[in-house]
Amino acid sequence: MSMVSRRNFMKCLAGGVSGLAFADWLGGSEIKNGETQERPNILWISCEDISPNLGCYGDKYAISPNLDKLAEEGVRYSNAFTPAALCAPVRSATITGMYQGAIGTGYQRCQGIPPAEVKCFSEYLRTYGYYCTNCHKTDYQFYPPFTAWDEWGRKAYWWNRPAGKPFFSVINFEITHESQIRMPVGRKAEIHDPAKAVVPPYYPDTPLVRNDLACYADNITIMDKEAGELLKRLKEDGLDEDTIVWFWGDHGSGMPRCKRWLYDSGLHVPLLIRVPKKWRKWADPGNPKALEAGTVDDELVSFVDFAPTMLSLAGIPIPKYMQGQAFLGPQKAKQPRKYVYGARDRVDEKPDMSRSVRDKRYNYIRNFMIQVPYSAVTNYGELMPTMREMRRLNAEGKLTGAAKEWFGDNRPVEELYDVQNDPYEVNNLAGDPKYKDTLLRMRKELERWMIETKDMGLIPEPDFDELKRPGDKYEITAKPLIIPMKGMTRENGGLVQILCQTQGASIGYRIADKKQKSKEQLYTKPVFLKPGQDLVAKACRIGFKNSKEVRYRIGDPTAMPSEAAKKYVYWREKIKPGLLKRLLEVKDLDLKGKEGLGKYLKLLEDEDAAVRYWAVIGVHYLSKDKSEIDKAKPILEKLIKDESVSVRIAAAEALCDWGEEKKGLPVLVDILQNGNGSGRHYAMVAVEEIGDKAKPALEVIRARVDDGNAGQVALRILGIKYKDKPVYFWREQRVGKF
Repeated sequence: MSMVSRRNFMKCLAGGVSGLAFADWLGGSEIKNGETQERPNILWISCEDISPNLGCYGDKYAISPNLDKLAEEGVRYSNAFTPAALCAPVRSATITGMYQGAIGTGYQRCQGIPPAEVKCFSEYLRTYGYYCTNCHKTDYQFYPPFTAWDEWGRKAYWWNRPAGKPFFSVINFEITHESQIRMPVGRKAEIHDPAKAVVPPYYPDTPLVRNDLACYADNITIMDKEAGELLKRLKEDGLDEDTIVWFWGDHGSGMPRCKRWLYDSGLHVPLLIRVPKKWRKWADPGNPKALEAGTVDDELVSFVDFAPTMLSLAGIPIPKYMQGQAFLGPQKAKQPRKYVYGARDRVDEKPDMSRSVRDKRYNYIRNFMIQVPYSAVTNYGELMPTMREMRRLNAEGKLTGAAKEWFGDNRPVEELYDVQNDPYEVNNLAGDPKYKDTLLRMRKELERWMIETKDMGLIPEPDFDELKRPGDKYEITAKPLIIPMKGMTRENGGLVQILCQTQGASIGYRIADKKQKSKEQLYTKPVFLKPGQDLVAKACRIGFKNSKEVRYRIGDPTAMPSEAAKKYVYWREKIKPGLLKRLLEVKDLDLKGKEGLGKYLKLLEDEDAAVRYWAVIGVHYLSKDKSEIDKAKPILEKLIKDESVSVRIAAAEALCDWGEEKKGLPVLVDILQNGNGSGRHYAMVAVEEIGDKAKPALEVIRARVDDGNAGQVALRILGIKYKDKPVYFWREQRVGKF
């Protein structure tokens, strides 16, 4: 049997793992177990697609007795906001404690690769002895590491935990999801009278719209009953005095102009937290009375704060990389937030980019792709009856006010709303001289935040995907190495250490013998192995594929790496220092309107691909007359051969739009056939934008109908139904169905 000490093992690896510190080999297990102490249980009750439409938030139309009671027993947060208005980016930020733009997980249904040190915060809880369950929502913009949860699935509850263990349990209710509003006939339950629904001014007041609003309210009532049953079970288990209960919605209502958008209707959500009396001093040492029953807290809270707050409540040190701040527990931030921030990137199959910053009174939104209208189509969003009703009425010229403005050709560069006096955010103050100082303050704060967090939104997605995962190929986590430690014998067994060469990897293991097969455990310290037992281990890193399993029994030879594992070059290391700040400066040209065209033309030949991309977008959007177009054409004809796929797509689309489809369309076709996944997707979006000029490419388009997001766009181009409903061009209000 090979006996290897840590020192000898490291000697064996000398020169083979350049740049990796020993702590990296532990795959996160360098975190020491906390001292034995009583800690609170924590129950998260989450639901989907819900604004603060509860009775406790003053909504007189709502019927929510159970959650209203929870608010009476705990704290109602009146200023809780999500960092996005779409579920997956929100959950990415929530589980990591980092803004999705900072770790490249802002694009809906992308597969991100966060920095090596980033973990799902539940893994830290497991390290410190918590039993963590998730029933059953993950959706993090990366495959959830198997080390994140003790149990995951529709039967994962706190009552499955071993005796004496504190628990963290997430239970997600789906009944409020936007899909549950779209019933083929009628509503699931007729609890609310549509005639009494409050219709926001950005919707037309029609029976169909009122029916959707009533169905949304009905679903909240059904969810409220489910939450009540869950809280009843907690009390019956005798745990309500030992458990901190959170209730939250993942973003705003699933109705149009709410979900997916950076208004309060998309980002402002309910947050209720009940802290039992015995835990109030722990949860707020400086002011435990702030957690008494029936309290209202107007502190600004972002969901990026959830992860550090959870660790604070559990008595676990908050990792320095987390960008949120704790608002409860011994590590509560000394100063409350002054601002919360929001981000909108590609939504389903529609590329876009907006950012927002909000204080307690004003909401500022910066639109970086003003050429994309508010009413841009996504196949899934078009299934909402209210959206279809609005399109019909717009085509008939019957929309007025804010509802009509929603169907304009483009968006303003900036939006500013006084949410105290304009809660529906329909009066844009960005051009009002009275609010100039507020506008400049909010603009400056947004740009400061984007630079500080290293927001990746201005790197075009196809280029970014190639940075993080060249050739669309996933990195594979190295197989664990199982090393017996000094003192192990065949007769008595002993300790084994499990290591992984992949930086940032986590390790899971189980012990099996003839009598039993144990559950998989998170590796945090050496494991004692008895004679006759098998130790089975595998490793994972967020954004990588899992390793293969390895199996070890006392007496087996120790597996030594034949060569050093390939070090993954993290995508941020490939970005030139200062580029993100420079891109913001480039996009400030949008604020100058037509005056920015000349500078955009000069930037078409810049050395940075991302700068060239935004220059093409600017030139395409701002060039209106023939002389301006003729000046830009020769440069764009060069750029259709650019090394950047994003630049090639943008240049080819502009040329097609300007009557040069014989030059531009072959470029798009080539990318549709040979580009990476997001390259094909963005090329298909460009094909959709040029309309009838793309007809020579119909066969190539048909060949891509099953190709992810590119396929969703292809369905629209070809007029194929999506989930038995017709889909539309975003230009429908001008050209009708295609």
